[in-house]
Amino acid sequence: MDIETEPYAHQTAIWPSEGRVILAQFDDESVVVYQAYRPEIGNFAVQHGYFGGEFKLSRMSWIKPNFLWMMYRSGWASKQGQEVVLAIHIKRFAFDEILRKAVYSTYNSGVYESHETWKTAVASSSVRLQWDPDHSPVGEKLERRAIQLGLRGDILERYSREWIVDITDISEFVRKQCEYSTPPHYEQLVIPRERIYPVSDEFTIQNLQIQFTG
Repeated sequence: MDIETEPYAHQTAIWPSEGRVILAQFDDESVVVYQAYRPEIGNFAVQHGYFGGEFKLSRMSWIKPNFLWMMYRSGWASKQGQEVVLAIHIKRFAFDEILRKAVYSTYNSGVYESHETWKTAVASSSVRLQWDPDHSPVGEKLERRAIQLGLRGDILERYSREWIVDITDISEFVRKQCEYSTPPHYEQLVIPRERIYPVSDEFTIQNLQIQFTG
């Protein structure tokens, strides 16, 4: 598995406990995001190195750089239609571009001058932004916020083929670690190593209202 891992207990001790923060695994060239699909879509992506087959470019596709948020959403790969969990390395410049083009999925008066301004931004953007409560391994809602990004149109087309560096099926790893996803077993839980993603672009910081920038 081409993912760097680290004990959960080590990581949670250094992560911010609250606020809007992008936690991700990354290096100079790429960033890891997660998605979960039914086998027909997930297996095709792993075999071919891109999204195709039954993958629909006409639908919005959500990516999540935060592993534990993906686990909450997919029920640790147990929910129907989310049995195949993928770790997708995408080019780092592409992830930065996605962040820069993101528009809140609902009106935010702290970012947009008016509801009409927001509606115009939504109509012209191919990236949706949501800050959702992050969750503990057992599914407990936290004060910290996790980002997810919805892609459509030209951005989704570029993501699905052009921007992918590698796709790894981590479903078996997920199911194994699910055994340790309750508090009595947290010391045994190992998850992908994530740190605060460094965002330096001031427009992105202000537009996404990021509180921790690395």
